[in-house]
Amino acid sequence: MKETTKADNRRFNDYLYKRIFMGNGIDIGSGDDPFGRGLFKTQVMCDTFDVKDGDAQEIHLYVSTLYDFVYSSNCLEHLEDPKEALENWLKIIRLNGYLIVTIPDEDLYEQGFFPSKYNYDHKHTFTIFKKQSWCNKSINLIELLSSIDNIKILRLQVVDDKFDYSNKNVDQTRGNAEAFIEFVIQKTK
Repeated sequence: MKETTKADNRRFNDYLYKRIFMGNGIDIGSGDDPFGRGLFKTQVMCDTFDVKDGDAQEIHLYVSTLYDFVYSSNCLEHLEDPKEALENWLKIIRLNGYLIVTIPDEDLYEQGFFPSKYNYDHKHTFTIFKKQSWCNKSINLIELLSSIDNIKILRLQVVDDKFDYSNKNVDQTRGNAEAFIEFVIQKTK
């Protein structure tokens, strides 16, 4: 699936990402496609953190370094308490540093099925905003991010590059499509 590699190709010519992917970072939930091996490798030094390294929910207990940015692709949906995880991830970011998160969009990825038929380990689904979700484990990102102190939201978007809306009921991320929500926040205090 190589979601980070796909996203790098989309992000590379975007001014925001060129500005924030600088310095020292960590990829939480790096798996077999860690950030920093792709197009941004000359701009960053990026550590990795995955299941073998500990519980990403409580990363601040394992990592003592402060980073310029924290990156996470397809990890937050596997954690028990996404708000607590985000608050803990912010603890390892320098003041004015960045948190970049990509998570599956519930309508593009799960497509009305929960537990997810494409990944049974998902504990939540995510939407940017809907008055009512089809899933009782749905998290509204406007509400979630608004409840976290000392951050500035720089970007919150659905990413559907190469997603074929006429071809539902298939995991299009196994190909070239992205079916995600991506947000970028800055730590302000």
